Amino acid sequence: MKFVPVWSYDNYVPAHLDMNLLKQEGIESWLKDEHSVTINPALANSVGGIKLMVAESNAQQAWDILIREKAAYIGSLTCPKCGSNNLLADETPRKPSYWLESVLVFFLGDTALGFDKIYRCLNCQNEFTEPVSGGAAAPKHSGLSS
Repeated sequence: MKFVPVWSYDNYVPAHLDMNLLKQEGIESWLKDEHSVTINPALANSVGGIKLMVAESNAQQAWDILIREKAAYIGSLTCPKCGSNNLLADETPRKPSYWLESVLVFFLGDTALGFDKIYRCLNCQNEFTEPVSGGAAAPKHSGLSS
């Protein structure tokens, strides 16, 4: 049986949550490179992150499930400024906060520090790190970014 990656992660927690979600839907999966990335996060970019692997025959179904769940999550969040749920989720490299982190960035690149989740409201263009949880239904276009 051939396995293919359907999603990649830089942290094992969301990887396990999505793996359990697929298991609840009857799709068996496993995580490739989980231990390498967990032990040394600087390797995340070089190995392609922690990859959620599924059988090739289940890949499209698994992808659809993950997209649906992530869109529902983004759709349940609202902008703290205007209250819109028309958001775009993205990640940006963390900025070094002291000299040792600056040295690490110089030798290992931006990925040595990891990433921060940033949300952008597509209505008012506000950028923020903590959206407000609302009960809104998922929008037609979630603005989901992987």
